Amino acid sequence: MTRIAIGGFQHETNTFAPSPADFAAFEEGGGWPALAFGDAIAPRLAGANIPAAGAIDALHAAGHTTVGLVWGAASPSAQVTKDAYERIAGEIVRRLAAAGPVDGVYLDLHGAMVAEHLDDGEGELLARVRRVVGPSVPVVASLDLHANVSAAMVERSQALVAYRTYPHVDMAATGERAADALTDMLARGRAPAKSFRTLDFLTGLPAQCTSIEPGRSLYTMLERLEQEHDAVLSFTPGFPMADIPECGMAVFGAGREEARVQVAVAALAQAIADAEPDFRMDLYAPDDAVRRARDRGAPGSPVVLADTQDNPGAGGNGDTTGLLASLLKFDAPDSMFGLLIDPDSAKQAHAVGEGRNARFRLGETSGLSGHVPLEGEFVVERVADGRFVCTGPMFRGFRMDLGPMAVLRRGNVRVALASKKCQAADQAMFRHMGVEPRAERILALKSSVHFRADFEPIAREVLVVAAPGPALADPAQFRWRRLRKGLRLRPMGPVFRPWV
Repeated sequence: MTRIAIGGFQHETNTFAPSPADFAAFEEGGGWPALAFGDAIAPRLAGANIPAAGAIDALHAAGHTTVGLVWGAASPSAQVTKDAYERIAGEIVRRLAAAGPVDGVYLDLHGAMVAEHLDDGEGELLARVRRVVGPSVPVVASLDLHANVSAAMVERSQALVAYRTYPHVDMAATGERAADALTDMLARGRAPAKSFRTLDFLTGLPAQCTSIEPGRSLYTMLERLEQEHDAVLSFTPGFPMADIPECGMAVFGAGREEARVQVAVAALAQAIADAEPDFRMDLYAPDDAVRRARDRGAPGSPVVLADTQDNPGAGGNGDTTGLLASLLKFDAPDSMFGLLIDPDSAKQAHAVGEGRNARFRLGETSGLSGHVPLEGEFVVERVADGRFVCTGPMFRGFRMDLGPMAVLRRGNVRVALASKKCQAADQAMFRHMGVEPRAERILALKSSVHFRADFEPIAREVLVVAAPGPALADPAQFRWRRLRKGLRLRPMGPVFRPWV
């Protein structure tokens, strides 16, 4: 019976974001399960749409024994602190060494982690794992679709397997595919051939959605090439908010025959390059979006506004109020804005009590230049404890604890408050507070794309809004300094020049 070590260390790093990820952020999880060690990992993740959960089930089904190391994740933010990285990575390596000989290693990684002292958090972790197990033990990792994949990551693993959906409804399925690849390597007794290519342009997160073009067709092609060439292929559009040389798109694969893997990777990379113009997309100014949504939305068929530039899933803190100000300006009927991450206001709402009015200073807690809280009188409609289980396609089975939550109202506009950072990507986040999303005319959600999994089926249309925030939808607007030479900052856009 083979012994497989399992661990996970996930963080998506926006180097332009205002707040770092310290050790407490991983202990808390921020919408993800809290940090877990050893035998506690499997029960902590069981039933959730998480790669490691899918991998553990698949490995056990294949007859392997798993040895738990460490699993942790934190909400996207600025860099992981050196303390947090070294404590978690160090414990993964220490437990791996203490476990004795293992036949393989599975790691649940993101692929876009930057630490205060390391550009390539995953590449360094894989190097440390490799030093413990030696060159011949298979090391396989699952990755987020937004991974900024480095040559070091490819070199130090036998295979990397990335999500194929955005919204990420296939996280657990990706863990299963990674586990199956590891089982196949163990059965064959040798490492697969690999191929890796990068692309020369960045694209904003909203354009990376796989339920729209060009992503929909490109991932269909990926699956066809995979079958034709007997390979495991991945396309990662990248996380275009990390100011490191490795930032950007990549295509990679592993298979039994080197020539066939290389042909498949080259063909997919060329198709992505040809589709560059199709990755461009329109963004709405807040007032324009609200006017359109007000005119077109209806109860039972709401218009969804994606407050993409303050997406907590991309390094924003979920606390900006630019889009909320536009909703209030037009007193947009039957509109719901959330989740606004503001623990002080949520605490105040609980103290005020349901049905009572009070003056609030909402949001803008990150200290972003030029941002001030939105002040005004609101009625407290509902308070809640923030504990619930998600039901949507992406977060299904996630046991959330977002701290004190509340719904405030001024005129026709309601605001959903939460105390812990998490993007609005599941209807249960609102139903927990007595709000039925389907009954609204306008749903203004702090998310870029993940909301589509649960909200797009009830929406008349989706508008991507560029309200002020730190997670810019147009990568060309960031003040880049360290990207690789020749990279275009948006589809068909300007070539990188260090900002001065």
